[in-house]
Amino acid sequence: MAGERDHYDVLGVDRGASAEAIRKAYRGLARQYHPDVNKSADAATRFAEVQEAYDVLSDAEKRKAYDRFGHAGVGVGQGPGGFGAGWSGDVSGVPFDVSGFSGVFEEIFGRRAGGPFGSASPGATVPRAGTDVHHRLSVSFMTAALGGSETVRLNVGPETPQTISVKIPPGIDSGAQLRVKGKGSPGSGGGPDGDLMLTIEVGQHPWFRREGLDVYINVPVTIAEATFGLTVTLPLLAGTVELKIPPGASSGQKLRVKAKGLSNSKGSNGDFYAVVQIVAPKDLSERARQLVSDLESELKNPRDSGPWAGDDQP
Repeated sequence: MAGERDHYDVLGVDRGASAEAIRKAYRGLARQYHPDVNKSADAATRFAEVQEAYDVLSDAEKRKAYDRFGHAGVGVGQGPGGFGAGWSGDVSGVPFDVSGFSGVFEEIFGRRAGGPFGSASPGATVPRAGTDVHHRLSVSFMTAALGGSETVRLNVGPETPQTISVKIPPGIDSGAQLRVKGKGSPGSGGGPDGDLMLTIEVGQHPWFRREGLDVYINVPVTIAEATFGLTVTLPLLAGTVELKIPPGASSGQKLRVKAKGLSNSKGSNGDFYAVVQIVAPKDLSERARQLVSDLESELKNPRDSGPWAGDDQP
């Protein structure tokens, strides 16, 4: 039976332990052996044993009597197993009642412990978790690409508006969601606060665009540059790159710089693409116009080799 073991041994404290040390030991053991959370065959017995030890050692008069006379000093007028009058309930044949420990159980389990398993008693405050708050957060292209932080201003409940700094992971894309724990609506009755759910919207960039983790930039070149080729200095997300455009490059041709796109928190890397765009001249001097005209007669018509060339028309 629970009363046969030394109460100090049950709680794992020495005989000179302070009231706070006894309370701390009890809280840990009650959480460990409570039948709501521990499904071991002996959990109910151990739980009742722990309660009996705490009942005696947390009461100054009972503890004094116990220290002097042992179990006999506190056993007068008690029921089976050393439990005093007023104990009720039965788990696996071990009678116990937690009504005298409701304050402690509120701290341990976050609720009123009115029944034998800590269930809420009539009129007790039932903990309720707060609801999640959903919010759309616009971030700049570069913050989404490289990571950083953004400030979110929220009005949750009647309290003063909150200003929250949110960490933005690198490589995040539009439509992604971030969860900020405990920054939603407040809980009630000791229940946990809800979370803040952020849906990300990534802004545009003047010259970069992205597809997944790949980054693209348009590179305008003249007809002469496309014909003879050249090397250009292009901006990357961080730093620059010297990119060689080969002779005879076509408009729309993509030139790749490997692993210079976006990187995400999982360690994946995208590529950087330069997209060639041949820009035809508009305002020409008379000499330039004549040179282009002379060049035209020397060039082969590219449409002659097009898919629609020949007599077989659809």
